[in-house]
Amino acid sequence: MSRFTEPSPGPCYTGHMRLLALTYGTEGDTRPLTLLCRGLIDAGHQVLLLADGGTLGSARALDVPHAALQGDIHEEVVALLSRGNSPRAASSGLARMARRHVADWMRQADQAASGCEAVLAGGLAAFVGLSVAERHGIPVIGTGMIPITPTRAFPSPFLPPGWTPPPLNRLSHRVVTRLIWQQFRAPINQARRAVLGLPPATTPWIDAPMLYGVSPSLVATPADWPADHRVCGQWRLPDSTGWSPAPALQAFLDAGPPPVYVGFGSMTGFDRDAVLSALLRMLEGRRVLLSPGWSGTPALALPGNVHVVGAVPHEALFPLTSLVIHHGGSGTTHSACRAGVPSMVMPFAADQFFWADRLHRLGVAPPALSPRRLDSQRLSAALAVAEHPDVRARATALGRRMATEDGVAIGVAAVGQLLGQPATNGSAMAPIASARSRSDP
Repeated sequence: MSRFTEPSPGPCYTGHMRLLALTYGTEGDTRPLTLLCRGLIDAGHQVLLLADGGTLGSARALDVPHAALQGDIHEEVVALLSRGNSPRAASSGLARMARRHVADWMRQADQAASGCEAVLAGGLAAFVGLSVAERHGIPVIGTGMIPITPTRAFPSPFLPPGWTPPPLNRLSHRVVTRLIWQQFRAPINQARRAVLGLPPATTPWIDAPMLYGVSPSLVATPADWPADHRVCGQWRLPDSTGWSPAPALQAFLDAGPPPVYVGFGSMTGFDRDAVLSALLRMLEGRRVLLSPGWSGTPALALPGNVHVVGAVPHEALFPLTSLVIHHGGSGTTHSACRAGVPSMVMPFAADQFFWADRLHRLGVAPPALSPRRLDSQRLSAALAVAEHPDVRARATALGRRMATEDGVAIGVAAVGQLLGQPATNGSAMAPIASARSRSDP
């Protein structure tokens, strides 16, 4: 991008801060950031969260101040998945989303940032957050549930496993970031001029500090990451849901051994009935909890061993199950692993293939399932792997390791350290300068 003058050293943030957090995505993007915000509020900071209106239920439940960004992520995901899961299809979907919403997001975030001392930006609103922080001359910290910092340790999570030769791992991250930037570039620059009065950017920001709500048990911090890019652990709060099973669900749970959970969250646009029919045949004789999610209740008649559940907190439900069959979203993946149960993953798009591959490599899931390969022999073989005693033992051990992690506490401490607050645990992270210099060199 065009070079900006180097900023003078920022102020020393030594007390409670006023922060703006923004993201745009599904529940899997908003809920973890909400939990980090709750932790920041509990530490004495003031935080306002901007996100898709349909994903703010957790913010309401946890008393996190919030406002809805323009748009409807349900509609956007349906449109995105209708284009398929290739990089080209995803690129065209992102371009459509950017054209529709970036100016409104920029305007909303600019107003909300008034009086704030820093911006936490993630999801599809990340470039908006970076621009707004630049406009206000305040620091910006990137947040995410997918490890996108360039590294030699693994390729970009947005590329299918096996596509990238290991020597090109680090390059793949930069290539994907630039491809995403190309879709957002024109709308971002139009909004920068019209809304913020800023000059255009020509390349994406790549060196802002990054905090990830990702478990180090699933993705260890790569040795070649900058010191201010950190894997914190899953952003969740212990016993934060106050949830207990509804009477019908409790009765089902009490009536037999732990059931198998089947649910694909925000995924839609696939042949729901064909996929569920094949999975239920595979699970014949086992008790099943079916969560229809955005795809809706199937048209097929469900056998008596299946109990349908609505929206329930995964972190509370999954420990009551024996196996989780899911789409591989970052949040669902973390909750299944933390519950100490094996997974069977059927990825549909984006980083879901990365998480499916990660769980298989960890030995807690069979190779990824495909909605296009539903023959009984293939599915039965995958189920046999998931139910093998060795896989169950590894899943239990993984859950125990993750149970010791406190991602919110680490994230809250990291925010304070990055913004110049004294460290309380003996660690140190360099304070960051304003966003005006956070461009690709």
